[in-house]
Amino acid sequence: MLRIERYLFRTAATAFLAGLLTLTAVIWITQALKQLDLMTSKGQTILIFLTVTGLGLPFLTAVIAPVALFASVLYCLNKLNGDSELVVMSASGISTARMLLPFLTLFAVVFLGVAALYIEIVPRSFQTIQSLTARVHADFIANFARPGAFTELEAGFVFHYRERAHDGSLRGVFIQDRRDLTAISTYIAEVGEIVEKEGDTYLLLLKGSTQRPRTSGDSAIITFDDYAIDLSQFIRKGDAVRRPHERSTWQLIAPQSQDPAEAQLAGQLRVELFDRFTSPFYAFAAGLIAFAALGEARTTRQGRGWAIASAVLAFAAVRLLGITASLLLRGKGGVSPPFWVPFSVWAIPLFTCAASLDAIFGGPLTRGLRAVRLAAASAAARR
Repeated sequence: MLRIERYLFRTAATAFLAGLLTLTAVIWITQALKQLDLMTSKGQTILIFLTVTGLGLPFLTAVIAPVALFASVLYCLNKLNGDSELVVMSASGISTARMLLPFLTLFAVVFLGVAALYIEIVPRSFQTIQSLTARVHADFIANFARPGAFTELEAGFVFHYRERAHDGSLRGVFIQDRRDLTAISTYIAEVGEIVEKEGDTYLLLLKGSTQRPRTSGDSAIITFDDYAIDLSQFIRKGDAVRRPHERSTWQLIAPQSQDPAEAQLAGQLRVELFDRFTSPFYAFAAGLIAFAALGEARTTRQGRGWAIASAVLAFAAVRLLGITASLLLRGKGGVSPPFWVPFSVWAIPLFTCAASLDAIFGGPLTRGLRAVRLAAASAAARR
């Protein structure tokens, strides 16, 4: 790179990092406040609190990065134009392609970072969050649940025990899971013990019974001498079928399970897979929209407010169209969406990039629009 190109890259990259860190920190704080119950009601340490909330940072970063890039390019170009630096560069013979090169380099870096987050890092972080959440609940049952109190660990999930014995075991255990009203499960046992085996935590119930409703309206009661409940799967019903954002990209491409529940998630799995591969392209779309709006040198008499407002509206419209296409991609009632919907998910960011480049370099689309405007203006003048 030439020195001027390094200067442009450094200015834009600094603005991008500052905006990304600021926006991520603000949103992270608002999300972290929702997890304060880990310390207040679940009895966890500040380290667990920071770990659980920190694991959400990759997803926040991936979502915010295109927005931060868009804002940073607008800020950088507006600052350069306000200081007359763009005018000097244009007058010295620096071409539009030469000016765009450092910005494209930044766009590519952000694209690769967002792609790595969506494809590999974010799924791993969600998997870790769920595992850690299950351990937190298990730890709460073992150490912090109060005897004699009916504690609602989650909405519809109630845990109770009468007293804690001298050996640490729980006496008079009662568990009821009403999160799925069609399959309410109730467990009653004389003794309960927390057991860890091969990294998993189990609640071992001794001398008890379990009750489940039947379709006929009756209940099936099964007595047992000992019954082990895997807390990591019992705390959130349906963990045997992972949610789409908790699965690796390869598991979305080639699912191995033949579970009938997989069919119910087909639309969500399809949306998640497409989002992981198309979302990074919005980094290029955001940056190119901003450059198309302010990349041309303007005098102080030429207002930049309209250009900035147009860029903001264009980027918001493109992102809204992308979200709408993702919702349509899910389909309804297990029916696949029309053939043009998956195409549109890819076409929206890619067409935006192509249209922005056309506007930057005065391509055929831009020349055609100018010809239409001139013809309309001429027709209006003749009238």
